[in-house]
Amino acid sequence: MTSDGAAPLRAVDGRVPGRRGLATRHRLLECTIDLLATTPYRDLKVTDITRAAGTSPATFYQYFVDIEGILLAVAEQTVEEGRQLAGLIAGRPWKGAAGVSSAEGLVDGFLEFWRDHRSTLRVVDLLSTEGDKRFRHQRVLMLNAMTKALAAEITELQGGAKDSGVDPMAMAGALVGMLVNLAGHRAGFEAWDIRFDDVRESMVRLVYWGVTGPKLPRR
Repeated sequence: MTSDGAAPLRAVDGRVPGRRGLATRHRLLECTIDLLATTPYRDLKVTDITRAAGTSPATFYQYFVDIEGILLAVAEQTVEEGRQLAGLIAGRPWKGAAGVSSAEGLVDGFLEFWRDHRSTLRVVDLLSTEGDKRFRHQRVLMLNAMTKALAAEITELQGGAKDSGVDPMAMAGALVGMLVNLAGHRAGFEAWDIRFDDVRESMVRLVYWGVTGPKLPRR
């Protein structure tokens, strides 16, 4: 175990890489991420990655079984960073003007994360949609952390389903789904002549209203 309690990274043969090995593995991951910005993942080849990393296919196969193996490692790295977005939710003020600021912080943080990792997240979404359970699991890990954090804040402010009229996890899931879909559809809005600044403002308001209320009139 490492000092933070996580299992150490291992090479394909089970050995724990040293400092140089970890640096090589990291370079392979970073080159893969860079290539995904311009190359469809189905066209990506081991030789493309090793050429960009300045190493050999033999070295690649010390750390990854195949292309899907390194794509999964890239996804895990990105998802671990995405799980930290829950920190933009838990324990933040959500009432009044401070609550609007919290909603802005969440929306802007999410949009920045999505922009920085767009290529990797597109691969995660595509492989999840195609039914690859490994990538679907990573997607769930990332989004579930945010959903649970939002649900806790909704419960704190509005109470449970009997009090607010909506299940907090359902509302949180709807808000997270909204963030994911709108962040990934930026080019579409611009093609429709909708300014994304206006979309961002709408996202902020939806998050704020979703967390704080108000209740719907009785139906």
